[in-house]
Amino acid sequence: MAGPTEAQVRAALAKVPGAEPMLDGLALKDGHIQIALAVDPAAAQKAEPVRKSVEEAVRGLPGVLSATVVLTANSEPAPKAQRQAAPQQQSPMNPEPVPGVAAVIAVASGKGGVGKSTVAANLAVALAQSGLRVGLMDADVYGPSVPRMLGVNRKPDSDGRMLLPLEAHGIKLMSMGFMVEERTAMIWRGPMVMSAVQQMIFQVQWGGLDVLVLDLPPGTGDAQLTIAQKVKMAGAVIVSTPQDIALLDVRRGMTMFEKVGVPVFGLVENMSMYICPNCGHEAHIFGHGGAAAEAKALGCDFLAEIPLSLPIREQSDAGAPMVTAQPNSPEAEAFRLLAERVRAKL
Repeated sequence: MAGPTEAQVRAALAKVPGAEPMLDGLALKDGHIQIALAVDPAAAQKAEPVRKSVEEAVRGLPGVLSATVVLTANSEPAPKAQRQAAPQQQSPMNPEPVPGVAAVIAVASGKGGVGKSTVAANLAVALAQSGLRVGLMDADVYGPSVPRMLGVNRKPDSDGRMLLPLEAHGIKLMSMGFMVEERTAMIWRGPMVMSAVQQMIFQVQWGGLDVLVLDLPPGTGDAQLTIAQKVKMAGAVIVSTPQDIALLDVRRGMTMFEKVGVPVFGLVENMSMYICPNCGHEAHIFGHGGAAAEAKALGCDFLAEIPLSLPIREQSDAGAPMVTAQPNSPEAEAFRLLAERVRAKL
């Protein structure tokens, strides 16, 4: 059965008193619905019954597999002088555990292009190979990489209330990339992004995991901060390359996790060195040892060095992480060492 149309969703929303003027965003995809309702922050508590009523009304439509309705702040900014004078305050933090998950680990990077998703995928599979029950959630709505890296391209099913994760290489998977075509550009606004991410974390039947690895979007913006505030995390792994410019962003990532009370397990230096496959010569194309020195300066652990390797790139493109495709390779050994050290932190 096809999912409801936008007109049907809007008609259901119109039957909830006070809801229609609050509509700030609506997205539908194959029976999965996300709705954002804009409210004044001071009235958020009073608007909660409206939010629940809208969610119930939409869930009752034929063909709905899942529905998420969130409240988003919508208030006029204070005058510039007032903003400058006001003390900075952190958003209220009420992180929630993910149902069915013992521990959540974030894999983050201060900037894009450092191979964070490659590290996250291999870390998750290596943790599973060590005997843990593991899930991997791709939280990058705009550029999901997990479907390609793990060779999965079908849509998840639903039990009528929760999404059912896909499985590959011994781990459970969820990604926005499973919901849309690979070349589809996501042009959602912030509230819709956060609605989708929260649905893929909290409304998935993970089925009892020891560890859920969250592959966060690159950077330290609103999406990353909100996830860190909403999800109770055991810790974070920060991925960098050896260059100074990448290490500057590591410090920003460290600061973000400190502000939300998430311990940083340590740093990973990706693309640490290039080893010639013909002669075995080791070349430090991007420098070397920068992440280890930065970890020491920041007072956290240095977890692993991952080489710049053609097989890692080839296997990622082919949908097979190194730890399964070439388990006896030096690259796979580096990922297993990372998994061993992360597991020890738990």
